[in-house]
Amino acid sequence: MLIVFSGVSGSGKNTVMNELLKRRKNLFVLNLSSGTTRPPRESDKEYNTYKYLTKEEFEKGIEEGMFFEHELVHGYYYGILNEALERVINHQESDFMRDIDVHGCLRIKNYLADKCKVLTIFLDAPVDVIRERLINRGETPERAEVRISRGDMEREYKKYYDLQIENLDLEKTIQIICDYMDKLKNN
Repeated sequence: MLIVFSGVSGSGKNTVMNELLKRRKNLFVLNLSSGTTRPPRESDKEYNTYKYLTKEEFEKGIEEGMFFEHELVHGYYYGILNEALERVINHQESDFMRDIDVHGCLRIKNYLADKCKVLTIFLDAPVDVIRERLINRGETPERAEVRISRGDMEREYKKYYDLQIENLDLEKTIQIICDYMDKLKNN
């Protein structure tokens, strides 16, 4: 199964994913499967979730068909490498998870629909909570506003997700996700 997380910046995607990793033994971050042009964050070093590329390298990869999908988000390219989806399809005894923007999520869900189980989760929170989270993790107020400004567009897509969770209580969020994963596994 592939579990795809999307949501507004600051909605807690990485926090939720890290907590799920502690609780689910057969769950793995689908790492080294995405490329980006953004600089690494401190938290990225622990899980090494991206292949970091220059803008020129990324654009060459687009031309060469290296990406299943790609998107320009907050001034940086992000893209799913083709090799990542093959790993999910070929190792269905394990569960994988990944945060993917709303456009990429829909494409991946459609692509994998008849190949493996896919659970899509959209995380959100009120704007004042998101602003505080972004600033607390080191964003400048100006950069936080840039990230928040994309939220309206992202929220338009949440109706397409299996789960839409207002992530204000981590324990409650984790329980909802675990219950839904167990339900999917048993069907």
